[in-house]
Amino acid sequence: MTLRELVVAYFQYYAIQAYLILAVISVGVAIWNPPSLLAGVGAAVFAVIAYPLIWYLLHRYVLHSQWMYKSPLTARTWKRIHYDHHQDPNHLEVLFGALYTTLPTIAIATIPVGWMIGGVGGAAVAFAAGLLTTCFYEFAHCIQHLSYKPKNPLLVEMKRRHMAHHFHDETGNFGITSFWPDRIFGTLYEREQRPAKSPTVFNLGYTDDVARSYPWVSRLSGGVAKGHPRKRAANQNDSDPNADAA
Repeated sequence: MTLRELVVAYFQYYAIQAYLILAVISVGVAIWNPPSLLAGVGAAVFAVIAYPLIWYLLHRYVLHSQWMYKSPLTARTWKRIHYDHHQDPNHLEVLFGALYTTLPTIAIATIPVGWMIGGVGGAAVAFAAGLLTTCFYEFAHCIQHLSYKPKNPLLVEMKRRHMAHHFHDETGNFGITSFWPDRIFGTLYEREQRPAKSPTVFNLGYTDDVARSYPWVSRLSGGVAKGHPRKRAANQNDSDPNADAA
């Protein structure tokens, strides 16, 4: 995949379009109700700096939690926002977050503090900064998951660490573009430090035993993930004598 193809795929996705439109509207609100320069800068800086920590906490304690699949009320959401992504990490349709979960999260994380810093204008600036930071994160996420080989050393390092999270051990390297929260909380790792591959890297611990007690995700998914889905499909084709004829 070329950089041009990656950019085209990125901007065609409705979530990115929604983030950008809402960011423009938020900037318009900030212009209509301008905060002071200091308040505006403070609100934007807060959103950008807090984002890696907020993402880390959500990724580790919500997306990789066990409580979401234990309730029929949240199982479908958990399946959509993270279980499907780990089942097939390169699948574009589940690469981006669902708007019904991402937009409220961005708003809650940015608007109240922005409001305290600079009123309506500060809230709008903080929300816009959060949306644009999300766009940057999602673009980096595309680089990490799609068949594009970055040349920039920083992007190469980001991709290497994130791929370890998806294909080696899901209990660490929770960052996307910033890994300082992983370093602070002791979850940053190199593959050499964890020679054994996690048996739950694709199913996030949602095993057959767990599914017997909490069956909702299994019912929605047609079973429990066992390895990378494309490798499973390839193995099935190899074992099916009629696959080539089909």
